[in-house]
Formats: sequence, structure tokens, C-alpha cells
Amino acid sequence: MPLKAVDESVLVLQLTDSHLFAGADGRLLGLDTADSLARVIDLALEEHAEVDLVLASGDLSQDGSVDSYRRFRELTARIPAPARWYPGNHDDLEAMRAVTRGTDLMEPVLDIGNWRIVMLDTLVPGSVAGRLRDDQLELLERALGEAPGRHQLVSFHHHPVPIGSDWMNRIGLLNPEALFEVIDRHPGVRLVLWGHIHQAFDQMRNGVRLLASPSTGIQFAPGSQDFQIDTRAPGYRWLRLHADGRLETGVSRVEGLTFELEDGVKGY
Repeated sequence: MPLKAVDESVLVLQLTDSHLFAGADGRLLGLDTADSLARVIDLALEEHAEVDLVLASGDLSQDGSVDSYRRFRELTARIPAPARWYPGNHDDLEAMRAVTRGTDLMEPVLDIGNWRIVMLDTLVPGSVAGRLRDDQLELLERALGEAPGRHQLVSFHHHPVPIGSDWMNRIGLLNPEALFEVIDRHPGVRLVLWGHIHQAFDQMRNGVRLLASPSTGIQFAPGSQDFQIDTRAPGYRWLRLHADGRLETGVSRVEGLTFELEDGVKGY
């Protein structure tokens, strides 16, 4: 059974690229990432009285530690809604599983309202770029094929299309053609959603909306040819999924957060 009646709309929050550390005061390029995530959650709770689902789309951790995932779980538990996690290139899958054991936090398929959400693992251990393994492509094919009457959202960490930044285009999804071969066979897919790029992105492909979102921490400068930090504030994406397949979405960013960027930064 879906989490909401099929004739109701669904409000989803995407939190991505939080890059938490084992230590409570861990900093990425000078930014306290736990504090930044907490402020983003404050904003989300202020802006949305009711949330139906939280999607944590990878790089929850910077160091892959069990303590960092425990901290992420504690911070996001303030949002009174079901949640789903899936890994990014900085994540450690075994540590994620250890912290989520006995829960449905890492279940890859969810029916909510009149939508089916499929969440995929693009993690390649030791690589910044991502790939969809055969088992993930088979999962996607099966999950989409079993729900032809639902509108469908597919989400994962790495970007499957060029985003206008040379350095980021080299570290996206390495086999996007395999992804889109599956998606093109299923007309119910309305949306593909990812993280990784630390910036907002919005494009259409064959009638499917392609979206990415700001990090809850450090932002990357759009259109940069080499690694470059953006001055925009941390944020999150909200998505209103309507029963008839319509989508409303927007990005919200915190105000008043300042930090001093570490000197000589050339990557993360």
C-alpha cells in the first residue's frame, strides 16, 4: 500500500551532499557541515507544515564513518516524515547499512500517493565518478515495469547529463546511456533527480524533467571549468508530486550563514 492515498499530492524534501564527519564540529573547506545541515532543516520545517518524504541523495558523509551517519540520522529525525537514503561517492555503504539496519531507510522502491519512487546506487568504491551496475539497471527495469499505472520518479547521486562544468562532467555517471535506455522504455517516468553537483539544475529530456539540487553545505559555481566554490547559501529542494503527474518544485536557501573558506582549496 502507498504511504498516502493515490488521489493526494505528496510533498518531498531532497537533502543532498551534507558531507558530515565523525566529529560534531567537522568542517569541509572551512564550513561546519553539521551546523549547516541543521540550519537547512530549520528552514525546511519553517517553510513546510507537513512533509511526506525526505530523500537523502548521497554524500551524507564526508569520511564514511558510522558516527557521521548516526549524526545525519539524528539531525534529520527532526523532520516528522519517512526517509530514504542512498549513497554517493563519499559514502561507505557498509557503514550506512550498519546505522540503518532494522529500518526501511535504504529500501530502494517506494510507493507514495500515485507515484513510485525508485532509488539507485551509483557508488563505485574508490572513484569520484559513478556507475549503474547491472543489478541496479535490472532493479530499475523491474520497478518501473511493475508499476505502469503510477507516475514514476527515479533518483540517485551522480549526474547523468552534462551540466556545463568541465571538471564536473568528468565525474558524473559513466554509463548514462544505459540509464536512459531503460527510462525511454517506460512512459510513466516523469522525473529524474540527483545530487553530487552542489547546485540547482533543471532541464527536460524527451518529456522527462531532469533536476539536481543545492548541497546542504558547500556550493559549486555553475559553469565553472575548474573546481570553484560558489558564494550561494546552502539549501534544499522541495517537490510537490500531484496525483495526475504534475510536478511543482523549488529551491530554498538559508540566510545569514557565513564562513571563511580555507586557503588554497583545489578540491574536496
